[in-house]
Amino acid sequence: MSKGLLGIKVGMTSIFDEASGGHYPCTVVSVEPNVVTQIRTEEKDGYQAIQLAIGDKKEKRTSKAMRGHFESAGVSPKRHIREFPAADDAAYAAGDEITASDVFEEGETIDVTGTSKGKGFQGVVKRHGFAGVNDATHGQHNRQRAPGSIGAGSDPSRVFKGMRMAGRTGNDRVTVKNLQVLRIMADQNAVLISGAIPGPKNGLVELKKKQ
Repeated sequence: MSKGLLGIKVGMTSIFDEASGGHYPCTVVSVEPNVVTQIRTEEKDGYQAIQLAIGDKKEKRTSKAMRGHFESAGVSPKRHIREFPAADDAAYAAGDEITASDVFEEGETIDVTGTSKGKGFQGVVKRHGFAGVNDATHGQHNRQRAPGSIGAGSDPSRVFKGMRMAGRTGNDRVTVKNLQVLRIMADQNAVLISGAIPGPKNGLVELKKKQ
């Protein structure tokens, strides 16, 4: 069995549990059937994994090398490709389709990986949560969001690496762990996951079973 699937983040909603009366915020992830494009084996590759792909892509926008890769698997060109570990008893072949119901069960705990929203170049207040001066009196007319002092003078006479300063924010690979699969809607190829997950709407996410 594959230990993960690719999906596309749709957005957030909430569901009600009539049995407990609970109200649960959740994220909707569109999990179209993932196509197997390659099988990694211990004998040939030195490790065991399964390569999955989703999202149709125009052939003219696919490189010649990747066209050959997809042709050898007997599938049309795809936009997103990722590898996931596979169990020893996994019996997949190139061209097979794997759905969310084949991998996940309602109620189980998973990890979700995605690319966080890019915020561009940001200051220390937005990037690191600095409080700023918070006082506009006593001449502090333009220091409310300034970082302040960043190091001593004579000793050590330098700025330590890793000092929290302004810079590019977001657009990082982020994993949120221990999220619950609340509902699998097989007829709509959708999975409802508790809480929030990284990335914007229509962003690629990786759903991973707990190891």
